[in-house]
Amino acid sequence: MLLSKTSEYGIRAMLHLAGIGGDEYVPVKKISQTLNISFHFLTKIFQQLARAGLISSYRGPNGGVRLEIDASKITVKAVVVALDGPDLFTQCVLGLPGCTEDRPCPLHSHWITSRKEIETMLGQKTLAEIGSDLRSGGYRLTAGAEWTDA
Repeated sequence: MLLSKTSEYGIRAMLHLAGIGGDEYVPVKKISQTLNISFHFLTKIFQQLARAGLISSYRGPNGGVRLEIDASKITVKAVVVALDGPDLFTQCVLGLPGCTEDRPCPLHSHWITSRKEIETMLGQKTLAEIGSDLRSGGYRLTAGAEWTDA
């Protein structure tokens, strides 16, 4: 896959939070179980998202995580950049240093077009839009059934 596991899981977790909506903190354990993502891995992902200012966390019996910013202001691209940096949108698809128009890799001209399309699409889709799509049904965030706010 083009995205790292960190980004894949981070996007799924953020979409889950956006789909639930509200200002309540959701326990990481509950999100982990619902999305079938390792609790410890998800905790590390949420730490990165908190450092980026996209979520806030709260410890204690009623603790958990929630979106720090309104879901309509968070793009999928912002989640990817917070977790993996901007390399997906700037680097060679083959990972070759110095891949440029003057010294291109075999996929350079194809990747540069696709990369721009991917960046545009991820930069235009907000968590609110996708969260709304989730609530309307027909979509899923796990290998199993359709989305649920359980």
